[in-house]
Amino acid sequence: MAALPPQPAEAQGTGLGAAGELVDPNILRVCADPSNMPFTDKSGEGFENKLAELVAEKTGRKSVAYTWFPSVMGFVRNTLSAHRCDIIMGYAQGGEAVQSTNAYYRSAYVLVYPKGSDIAGVETIEDPKLKGKRLGVVERTPPTANMAENKLLRTAKIYPLAVDTRVTESMAERMFKDMKAGTIDAAIMWGPMVGYYAKKMNADVMLVPLVKEKAGERMAYRITMGVRRSDQEWKRTLNKVIRKNQDQINKLLLDYNVPLIDEQDKPITQ
Repeated sequence: MAALPPQPAEAQGTGLGAAGELVDPNILRVCADPSNMPFTDKSGEGFENKLAELVAEKTGRKSVAYTWFPSVMGFVRNTLSAHRCDIIMGYAQGGEAVQSTNAYYRSAYVLVYPKGSDIAGVETIEDPKLKGKRLGVVERTPPTANMAENKLLRTAKIYPLAVDTRVTESMAERMFKDMKAGTIDAAIMWGPMVGYYAKKMNADVMLVPLVKEKAGERMAYRITMGVRRSDQEWKRTLNKVIRKNQDQINKLLLDYNVPLIDEQDKPITQ
């Protein structure tokens, strides 16, 4: 990856030995999945790859280096916790395995269906219009609990959670193909994946963020950067980067068609 110009103003006070922290002062060492679009990819095309370049620039790092590991059990243990890298670019706030920075975006699970469908107008999983519909959903994700509560799993198509996308397509891409083929009537997926694949596949669909659920699992999540719990100064540095560059971060995410929502569940469009 091309070297980035140093930006020392926000880099001061971080690095190897700062406050006892083992964070590389010259290279942004990122823990990432090698094939997990639209987030990260070895080609550098994911929005978290682009975000890593921005963070490197703003913290005075000369380059970005990756420790690649698939997004499966043991990811944090084998990367961040093993000191092989210093940051996970995208991590849901509240996860116990890492310390989270302030959130740099908020999104939600999204109901996606073909335009012209009789599902039009549905805004919650409990809507009676979904009864009997063939809904695609990834196993063990939050929407499955709400679907079970509303007896929607009986007719659903369940897609596997743990998939090695180095050798097979992502479940989001497969759901869009199944929707086009009529195998499923609609799908419920994590917003950034829905937005990216809808745009990539030029799908003629409607996207409805599920922000009006009255009960069950929450569908909206704040996404942060994950660091080691011992790296307090590094966390403060990253919080400063997020605060000062939020508009640029939003633009990057919107370029990837990520459905962004604010704290009042209103869409962010610019």
